[in-house]
Amino acid sequence: MLASVFSKTRPFNYLVIGILSLIFFSVKIYALAKPSADWVYYMEQLGLYVLLFASLFILNFITLKNGLTKNNNYALFLFLVFLLFFSSIFQNKNIIISNFLLLLALRRLISLKSLLSTKEKIFDASFWIFLAALFHFWSIFYIILVFIAIILHVSKDYRNWIIPFIALFAVTVLFFLANSILDNSLMSTLLSKTYISFDFYYFDNIYQRIALALFTSISLFFFVSHLFDIQNKALNMQSSHKTILFSFILGVGIYVLSANKNNGSLAFCFGPLALIGANFIEKIENNRVKEIVLYALLGLGIFFFIMQL
Repeated sequence: MLASVFSKTRPFNYLVIGILSLIFFSVKIYALAKPSADWVYYMEQLGLYVLLFASLFILNFITLKNGLTKNNNYALFLFLVFLLFFSSIFQNKNIIISNFLLLLALRRLISLKSLLSTKEKIFDASFWIFLAALFHFWSIFYIILVFIAIILHVSKDYRNWIIPFIALFAVTVLFFLANSILDNSLMSTLLSKTYISFDFYYFDNIYQRIALALFTSISLFFFVSHLFDIQNKALNMQSSHKTILFSFILGVGIYVLSANKNNGSLAFCFGPLALIGANFIEKIENNRVKEIVLYALLGLGIFFFIMQL
């Protein structure tokens, strides 16, 4: 059932993902809401959900526009499952905003393979990444992906190497302008997030540990499988898949470096890993096995979501 539903792109799939994500998001937010929560709180949460749902559509756009999968919605499904594994992301607005901006950057970098408007794409991607760093500082680590994409696609033009620094200057000017308006409050907030933490003992319950262990195992399996499968991709697609692999590695790096670490910080891995996992699932020829894999992942996601309420 699940395999047949998501094996093709159709409007019904977006409706299903939208309804399911809204239900799970609402349950989590309601469970966390304080008795004194007012309509402003719920409107803010609604805005975050819209941003989270928009992230799903950006991921879907990246997948289909660039032919990274065979015209299916498995990436959307996997992104939803990963959200259920680590539902703490629902309560972290900075991670939701930052991850949304990084997906916008990834969209521009993947499209570099067309070799059209390359300088604009490099600037846009760099701009989104530096902007994301204002919400979650170690998102700045993602700027490495810009230079990797330049190496893969447009390394011969020296001007392309300068563009990220122009984007940094633009974001810096905007930041100091906003900071001066808000009486330096932005600067103090940003500086409080710039330290590195390797404290991984942040778990509130055993289920968070199990979810992380299982997610790590799934990630390694998908990653290694895709790493060896890249050589079987069309030559004009290999650079795009390499970019996805590097983006996943950098997402892990952001999680490792992040201060005030929690499982929600893994959200920066969700988009790339969903694309990698979709490539694995579509290769499964036996439909029964494919159904078992999808139902098992969804079942585990729902289980961890419930146990972490």
